[in-house]
Amino acid sequence: MNSKLRDRFNSEFTENNYKLFLDDVNSILKFPADFRIAETPLFLTESLSIDLINYSHEIVNQLMTEEFIEHSKNAVPKKLFVPNEKDHPEFLQIDFAVSIDDDGKYIPRLIELQGFPSLYGFQYFLDKTMRKHFKIPKNYSTFFNGIDSKSYVDILNDLIIGKSDPENIILMDINPEKQKTRIDFAATEKLLGIKSVCISKIIQKNNKLFYQEHGKEIPIEKIYNRVIFDELIRGKHKVNIDFTKDLNVDWVGHPNWFFRISKHTLPFLSGDFVPECYFLSDLDEYPVDLENFVLKPLYSFAGHGVELDVTPEILDNIDDKSNYILQAKVNYAPLIKTPGDEFAKAEIRLMFVWEDIPVLVNNLVRISKGKMMGVDYNKNKTWVGSSLAYHPPVF
Repeated sequence: MNSKLRDRFNSEFTENNYKLFLDDVNSILKFPADFRIAETPLFLTESLSIDLINYSHEIVNQLMTEEFIEHSKNAVPKKLFVPNEKDHPEFLQIDFAVSIDDDGKYIPRLIELQGFPSLYGFQYFLDKTMRKHFKIPKNYSTFFNGIDSKSYVDILNDLIIGKSDPENIILMDINPEKQKTRIDFAATEKLLGIKSVCISKIIQKNNKLFYQEHGKEIPIEKIYNRVIFDELIRGKHKVNIDFTKDLNVDWVGHPNWFFRISKHTLPFLSGDFVPECYFLSDLDEYPVDLENFVLKPLYSFAGHGVELDVTPEILDNIDDKSNYILQAKVNYAPLIKTPGDEFAKAEIRLMFVWEDIPVLVNNLVRISKGKMMGVDYNKNKTWVGSSLAYHPPVF
C-alpha cells in the first residue's frame, strides 16, 4: 500500500467529513446504500497494481481455453439451463485477497470469481463522491486501460444498450426494490435509462416477453440479468416465465455463466497466486492439514454456507459432496492502518466487461476486521465495508 497517501488520508480524516460523504452517497440516487460504505479507499502501489492486472489476465487466459469450456459444461444444473447461451459472459469478476509473502511483500491471492455482473453502476458514483469529499490524487484512478469516467459509461452503454431503445431493455431481479444492491440498480437507471423490473411482473406471450408501464405492455428485447437463478429454487418466488424455452430475448449476462464461471471453476485454475482447491467428491482422503482449508458450497452468495473450521465429521455428514469445494485458506495481510493503530484487511474485485475480448474496466473493494468479509463478521466495527481502490498510472 502507498504509505504516504495512507498517512495523509488518516491525518486529514474527520468523522464529520465522513458523515457528509455518506449523506451524499445516500442522496444522489433514488435508493440509499443498504450496505456499509467504508471510511476509506485503498491506495495501491505500482507493484501491487501490476500484479493484480497480470494475475487477472492469467486467469482470463485460462477461461478462454477449450479445456475450460469442457470443464464448465456440467456446471449448470439441468433444471436451470437457459437456451441461447453466448460463448462467453459479458461480465467477469475476479476477487483477490491482499496477502503478504515471507519477504514482507504484498501479493494478490485468488479467492473467487464469477461470470455475473457486480456494482458497475454504483462504483461510478462512489468514485465521483469519494473525490468530492476526500483528497484523491488526480493521476490515481479506479479505472483501467486508459478508461475515464466518461468512456466507462460509454462502454457500459455500448454493451448493455447497444442499438436498442432503453425502454425495451430491463434490469431483472427478484424484488429489485428490496435487494441490498438496489442502489446499483438506481445508478444503472440514472446512467443508462433502463428500469428495474421484478421477475414476477414479466409477462410471456408465446416466446416474447413484456413488462407493464403506465398500463401499457412494453416488449422486452434485452435483459440485463441480475437474478441469481438458483434462488428461484430456494425461494418461493412467483415466476410466469419458462426460461428453459427458446425465448425471443437477448441476455446481457446470460444466466448460465453464473454457474459456469463460479466456485465450480476454482479447482480448474492454476498459478502461484491460486490456492489449492478440490471438489470434495474428488478426494479419496481428506488433507492432513484440514484446519488450513475452508469448505464452500458451490452455489451460494455473500458467504452463506461457508465453513471456516472444517473437521472430518463435518465433511462426512455432507450428502452431496459434488456440490462443495475445499479451498486452502488465504492469510489476509494487516493492510490498512486505521485510527487506534488497528489494521484492516482487504479483498479487491477486478471488474471486466467482455464484448469481443475481456477488458478490465474497474474495481470494487471490501474491507474487513473480522474472520470473513461479510457483514455478520464486522458488526459494530468501523473502517470496514464496501469501497474502491485507487492505483497510479501503470498501463
